[in-house]
Amino acid sequence: MGLEIRELEAFLVLARELHFGRAGERLYVSQSRVSQLLKSLEHRIGAPLVERTSRRVALTPLGESFLAGLRPAYDALCATVDEARSAARGTGGVLRIGFQGTVDDHLGRAIARFGDRYPECAVDIVEIPLSDPFGPLRRQEVDCAVVLLPVAEDDLVLGPVFSRQPQTLAVSVRHPFAARESLSAEELAGCRLIGIGGAAPDYWRRAQAPGLTPGGLPVPAGPGVNTLQEGLSLVAANRGAMLLCRSTAEYHRGRDSLAFVPVRGLPDSALGLIRHRPGSSAQASAFAEALAGTTGEGVTRADGRARSR
Repeated sequence: MGLEIRELEAFLVLARELHFGRAGERLYVSQSRVSQLLKSLEHRIGAPLVERTSRRVALTPLGESFLAGLRPAYDALCATVDEARSAARGTGGVLRIGFQGTVDDHLGRAIARFGDRYPECAVDIVEIPLSDPFGPLRRQEVDCAVVLLPVAEDDLVLGPVFSRQPQTLAVSVRHPFAARESLSAEELAGCRLIGIGGAAPDYWRRAQAPGLTPGGLPVPAGPGVNTLQEGLSLVAANRGAMLLCRSTAEYHRGRDSLAFVPVRGLPDSALGLIRHRPGSSAQASAFAEALAGTTGEGVTRADGRARSR
């Protein structure tokens, strides 16, 4: 009756989501697989941990007690493994940095700064899709990633945060807004916003393509995309408009088919470095320090929770 880590992970995610479908998405398995893992764990323990009806999922009293004891033990186990991995690798080897959109000046300077400090460590730059901002890190395809805020993921560390700038609307040169010097956020009610599809959480997708203006006017929804290039191609075809951070807009400003118009009245866009919680590799931690040195932002402790600032 030994322990199975996958069963414990399934229970922890289900306890957070209280929804089998969402738990499956977070674990990259089917809903039925989450149910199988839970039943196996309950069989090992000898009693139900979760009550499920057609309307809700809730922890039993035993489930609540089990969660209270399991969470810190699981975090400590992950931290021990991460510390051993970091000690084994040191700051040598390869650091894989994920990014969305474009590599802006802050990120470029941080990569150069890291390379000067740790010449023994190679750096790979990996573009990650807009539709899955957190998946590549969770699947260990990258060691850290620079993503658009907001970030509200319990298992990830956020920091430093940088490149806070007003948002820019990308439109086709044929769009009525193309000749404007700027727009108010309320005027977004007059155009279709291209959204983000895929595995991105709802709160993150709403931040990139809000459904309402700050004043409460509905914003028409355009098609959903998985990558920045897909979105810009639809913009060029006048299928919708797309909100971008200013650094990405500046990078693509030379495209003849697109126009970029600043938007007043929306929260500034911002980028942030995310790493694993409760620990991250020595290389990722060292890169966070290098990035903080170029932006003036502090570095969140690796045992903290990721929250947008």
